[in-house]
Amino acid sequence: MVAVMIGVDPHKASHTAVAIGATEEPLAELRVRASESQAERLLAWAQAWPERTWAVEGAGGVGHLLAQQLLAAGERVLDVPPKLAARVRLLQAGDTNKNDPNDARSVAVAALRSPGVREASRDDHAVVLKIWSKRYKDLGRTRTQVACRLHQVLCELIPGGVAKQITAGQAARILESVTPADAVAVARCELAAEFTQDLRGIDAAIRDTRKKLAIAVRAAGTSLTGLFGVGPVIAAAVIGDVRAVSRFPGRDHFAAYNGTAPIEVSSGGRKIYRLSRRGNRRLNHAIHMAAVTQIRYPHSQGRAYYERKLAEGKTSQRGPALPEAADQRRHLRLPPSRRPPRSRCQEPGRATGERLTHQRGRLTPPAPALRESHSRACHPPYDPRGCGWRPSFCCLSLAALPCERAAGSRTGQSPAAQRRPQGVLDAAAREPIMPAAGKRAHPAHAGWLPGKGPLLRRISTST
Repeated sequence: MVAVMIGVDPHKASHTAVAIGATEEPLAELRVRASESQAERLLAWAQAWPERTWAVEGAGGVGHLLAQQLLAAGERVLDVPPKLAARVRLLQAGDTNKNDPNDARSVAVAALRSPGVREASRDDHAVVLKIWSKRYKDLGRTRTQVACRLHQVLCELIPGGVAKQITAGQAARILESVTPADAVAVARCELAAEFTQDLRGIDAAIRDTRKKLAIAVRAAGTSLTGLFGVGPVIAAAVIGDVRAVSRFPGRDHFAAYNGTAPIEVSSGGRKIYRLSRRGNRRLNHAIHMAAVTQIRYPHSQGRAYYERKLAEGKTSQRGPALPEAADQRRHLRLPPSRRPPRSRCQEPGRATGERLTHQRGRLTPPAPALRESHSRACHPPYDPRGCGWRPSFCCLSLAALPCERAAGSRTGQSPAAQRRPQGVLDAAAREPIMPAAGKRAHPAHAGWLPGKGPLLRRISTST
């Protein structure tokens, strides 16, 4: 049992430390400015508690330098994720104001309660791989941004622009063939030339970074590059984020960490698993790129595994087909002549003959772009079977009809709408009955249709 836990809320300009005991009672707090003597001041303040442990929020982010200084001094440091500390602050009773002392105390409480908090370690060769891997990814994003801007400028200089991926040499040749006609075209040519020069510099930086990554991966002595589809870039991304794979108890924990393990979203008797969006997304992207590379080549083991799973009935994007949608999937694969007849919808709700689409791993009818409840236009339900707009007679019950706002008030329509010819919708005959010429329908009737309009107007009635 830790005698004293010291939580640290690090910032760019200052660091706040709060010490708590084994029963989570606060003992003392200290705020130091970020300077060269920050670690010395914290260590001198903590001399009163020989059996102490430091809990730094985000020891791999803003608090990285302070955590490394404490480790160099021989202290034990825990890396507390910011989300874990935020949950403790949200659920704790008493003073829950958002300030640095409360944040530091939440960090300490989270480290004291959670046995799975990872212990921080000194920087090693894996950090070198992580640095250059991040640099390579940032350069790729910057190149995409510059290339998109160059595409936009070239579209204003030549008709159609460049259809595919553009290079600096290709852009330079295009600019040589363009003769600007006015000052605006001259400015655009100069801007395109600057983007082309930026593209050359970024390409050179990407080549240099790739070489440094290859050298660093060889120095690490890893066997990841022996896997098909894993090169220096992917190996550096994996090693930089994982560091020591021995810190995971098993393969299931590692799959949950990198986001490849599906998560359960079951409810009641339905057992459903979907793709996980959790975990380390950088590591997940690296594994995804390696898998996609293996699938592209027929002779790879990944391609054989992929084809074996397809033969088992799984789809290319997700797991096996849902049991409740098996008949619907079979009907969708049949030719139109062999599909079962579509039944008519006799009551409000989901039509049984609608075309189904994939939404979040399930076959569901396509959702409208704007729901009827979100629009002020009073349109009748749309028939997805191609019949166009059709009135829904089930909604003509007295309970569904809106009442007048006050006794003796009008129907709520504008004067121009009240002067237009109104047709009464007879619920028994289910046919619109037009009034005689020059006569207006009584406002107590169920509703009205325009003379030749395709839409059912708003229904108003009085009690």
